Amino acid sequence: MAIPYLTGNYAPVTEEVTAYELPCTGTIPEELTGWYLRNGPNPHEAAAKHWFAGDGMVHGVRIEGGRAVSYRNRWVRTTTFTDGALMFDAQGNRDLAAGVANTHVIRHAGRTLALVESSFPYELTCELDTLGPHDFDGKLKTAMTAHPKTCPTTGELHFFGYDFLEPYLTYHRADAAGNLEISRPIDVPAPTMHHDFLLSAEHVVFMDLPVLFDLQTAMSGDNLPFRWSDDYQARLGVLRRDDPHGEVRWFAIDPCYVFHTLNAHDEPGRIVLHVMRHPSMWRTDSNDFDDNATLWRWTIDLTTGTVREEQLDDRAAEFPRHDDRLAGLDTRFGHATATRGGRGAVLRYDLHNGTTTAHEFAPGRIPDEAAFAPADETPGGDGYLMTYVYDSAEDRSDLVILDATDVAAPPLATIHLPRRVPYGFHGNWLPDA
Repeated sequence: MAIPYLTGNYAPVTEEVTAYELPCTGTIPEELTGWYLRNGPNPHEAAAKHWFAGDGMVHGVRIEGGRAVSYRNRWVRTTTFTDGALMFDAQGNRDLAAGVANTHVIRHAGRTLALVESSFPYELTCELDTLGPHDFDGKLKTAMTAHPKTCPTTGELHFFGYDFLEPYLTYHRADAAGNLEISRPIDVPAPTMHHDFLLSAEHVVFMDLPVLFDLQTAMSGDNLPFRWSDDYQARLGVLRRDDPHGEVRWFAIDPCYVFHTLNAHDEPGRIVLHVMRHPSMWRTDSNDFDDNATLWRWTIDLTTGTVREEQLDDRAAEFPRHDDRLAGLDTRFGHATATRGGRGAVLRYDLHNGTTTAHEFAPGRIPDEAAFAPADETPGGDGYLMTYVYDSAEDRSDLVILDATDVAAPPLATIHLPRRVPYGFHGNWLPDA
């Protein structure tokens, strides 16, 4: 039987290529100058035991002044890729440089970093060559989440690392220059899987949810050794940013799992969170994937100690994004990607009015995560959504640019790539400084 994540557009590509002067249908906005980069699993020996575990490959398109200058794809040369390094050696010692760096790609303090939550990040050049693991000058002693948050006011990078051994969760903060300033354990009772978290202007919010590390599964060789627990209390942990070593307050919520958050903001006496909520995850095995995530709002009442939970949309979707210049602030618009039954769409949520609009792609054209690219200097203003779209009839991919303010309209530009881009995870528009 064919392995699902090695067939169709999940299958890895086998070569690194570079192409120049890409053809384009439509008009690329003149103000866009930079790189669109997206990371994802691409096993170089097709040996990964789960889609989440394939070697990282970054696909990038260079745009300058209305032209698609180039496309390139490169594996991230981790020690796992080059030397077959393992996360644990025969004596059980952890190698935090060993990993696949396959989940996200960000920029902070002038560094472009490929991320995976099990290991150190890896630094890349603009041409996607690998410089090596980045451990914040030796100060980082845990793995690093693939979903750090950059505060638009301070430029600080907030992130965490989780582990199978105590301390199970550690919070970190680096300043705008990239210096790691804070590392502190967060007390959780078990090794739960922390994929994402939330940041507001005044708070950090951790999600301690009932997907736990399972030793028996790990010893069986499963690359994804986590299982759902009906006995574990789902809860949210709130830490004040102005007291980073202070108390974490915990708030109980209904059982669920959240891979990805949209945003959070503060209101008087409350924190408002928007997330893509799965009812459960991996109840039986690592292929038991509940793909029914929908947009929810959680409102934490800091006075009563309760959380109001509300479903805001009923269409299954994932990969939520917004204008990152509003991280931690009240965001009116968010975006997500919906794929089901050979069809795909990019959704635009109006979080203030409670409405949803969509760009529906033609059958067989499937979008990935859509990252936001600003059109001007105004946070929350005009901008574009950029996503790789796989065309199953042609067996190739395009980079599609949508007008974020009129998402249902035809694409502004469809940049035709020389090959298909396998389905992947996360990326960013990285404008030139």
